[in-house]
Parts: sequence; C-alpha cells; structure tokens
Amino acid sequence: MKNQFGVTEANEMSSESASLRNEAFDWIVRLKASELFEADVEALRHWRNQSLEHEEAFRAAMRLWRNLGVAAREIADEEAVRAAACDAARPPRRVLARRAVLGGAIAGVGGYLLVKPPLGLWPSLGELSADYRTGKGEQRSFVLKDDVSVQMNTETSLALRSAEDGPEIVIISGEAAITKTGASGKPLRVLAADGRLTTERASFDTRCVGGRVAVTCVEGSIDVQQNQHSVRLQADHQVSYSSKGLSAPVHVDPAEATSWRSGILVFHDRALSEVVDEINRYRPGRIVIMNAELGRRVVNGAFYVKRLDDFLDQVQQLFGARVRSLPAGLTLLS
Repeated sequence: MKNQFGVTEANEMSSESASLRNEAFDWIVRLKASELFEADVEALRHWRNQSLEHEEAFRAAMRLWRNLGVAAREIADEEAVRAAACDAARPPRRVLARRAVLGGAIAGVGGYLLVKPPLGLWPSLGELSADYRTGKGEQRSFVLKDDVSVQMNTETSLALRSAEDGPEIVIISGEAAITKTGASGKPLRVLAADGRLTTERASFDTRCVGGRVAVTCVEGSIDVQQNQHSVRLQADHQVSYSSKGLSAPVHVDPAEATSWRSGILVFHDRALSEVVDEINRYRPGRIVIMNAELGRRVVNGAFYVKRLDDFLDQVQQLFGARVRSLPAGLTLLS
C-alpha cells in the first residue's frame, strides 16, 4: 500500500539550535498574542543576553515571522522593547500597552493590516464588505435568480451585483462551485481578481487565493478573460491567471479539483509548505513550518476535512517532524 507521503532527505538542525529557535519563537508569540507585563519584558531581555546564540535565535525567529507574512512591524522595533524593559520608573506589575512596548508599530501599519491581515487572523476590509462570507472550515450554499446555484468553500467572501443583461458574482477571496442552468436566458458573469468569467450554461469551480485564480470547468463552457487575453474553457479543463498572465487550458480531473465539496482534500506531488497553507484554511489555529527543508518535502495523499489532525500525525510519523502546540492555536513543525 502506497504511503500518503513521498519522502525526501533533509539536513536537520542540531537539537540545541532547534531548541533555541523554538524558545525564541515562543517569545515572539507571547509578544503578539497576549498582554505584556514589565516583568515579561525584563525576562525577555535576560533570555536574549544569555549568549550570542540566544540573540541570534531571536533575530532568526523574527526574520522567519516576517517571511510568513505576519505583521512584523509589531515585533521588529527592538529598541522600543529594550527601552521599555529598562524603564525603572514604571511600577513592577504595571501592564504595558502593546503599542508602547512595540514602538507604536500597530498604529503605523493599521491601514495596511485592514487591507491585508497577517496570516488571515481577521477578515480584510474587502471581505467585511461581502454579501456572503464563510469562516474557517465552514461551507455555505445559496440559489441566485433561480438558475444559478452557489456552494461556497471555507474562508470565502462573495459580493453580488445586478445588471440588466444578467447577474454578477464577485469572488473577493476563497473558492466557490457555481452552476448556471441557462433557464433564464441571461448570461452569468463572475469577477475574480482582474479577470472575468462569462457563461450561459456551465458548472464550474473558481478559486481565488493568494493573488492566483484557477477556474475548473466541470460541464458546459466558460469564456475566461484577463486584460486583453481570453480563452474558451471546456469541460474537464482548467485555466489559471495571476499578475503573470493567463495560462492555456489544461486537462484535469474535475472530481479531484472539486473534492472539497465532499469534505476531502487531495494533493498530488505538492510541497509540504503548500499543503500546510491549504490545510490552514480549514483547520482551527495555524500550522507553521520552522524548517525550510521540511517544507520542501513532497506530499501525495487525501485527507478528510473533519479529521485534519490526522495530517499532523502523518507528518510526525513519516517525516520525523517535531510537533509543538503553542498558545493562540499555533502549531510548529520542525
């Protein structure tokens, strides 16, 4: 019986270095997720001053946090943290406002965080303006204009527009399976990122995540247009587009592309980092890969959405990964 994962070799960090990195990451999570007391700041300063290795581990953890897309400015103002820790004029147990501890970084990037929340920790401004939204692990269905049915996948935001020649659906983010029967005689338009899909009769899946849009046609046909380029998409084919342009249609298994509708996630020759990104859209909390080599290992398998903790067990057993659970639902893989 074939394993769900394909394994590649990787060099592991020394146990001592990995331990320091994990401790440093623990500190950063505390800075991000909880109220901070002056005693905590002093403890952090003491931890970092133990050795050059401790300081480098903390700096490396901060770099990793930035690379993950977290609001790095909240934790990057090291001088503000040091100044707060050394301020003897404050009472010993006075709670420090996170803005003061982190040098006012939140105020400085507040507008950015509304547009692009770190790690998807809260809905963006665009998502909050949606007519229909689903949360993590949630699905929702509705019928539009009698001949259009929509099934929304996890973390999906849609807006509706009316037009004289037919309805429009705007996919702000996420994924939706849409069926247009053609009974009304009017075309359906779907807007996703900088592209437009038009059909009079089709069943298709549209995914708009991370700046990339993928459209899979199950039945019928769809006209897909981005800027000045367009293609006619037929059944059992998929096309994608992004800032790099519009791809040519490729043949796919539509059952696999829409397996999420049955509560199953299917992966073929996908990097573990990509698989974790997808699973994070369904599973409560957040999984973070601490080892770049681990993130490049190849995954082949199918996982039930309702049993995604089994995925962590598989990674631990087959890759020899260490799984650590931290506050605020954060899980580290190293």
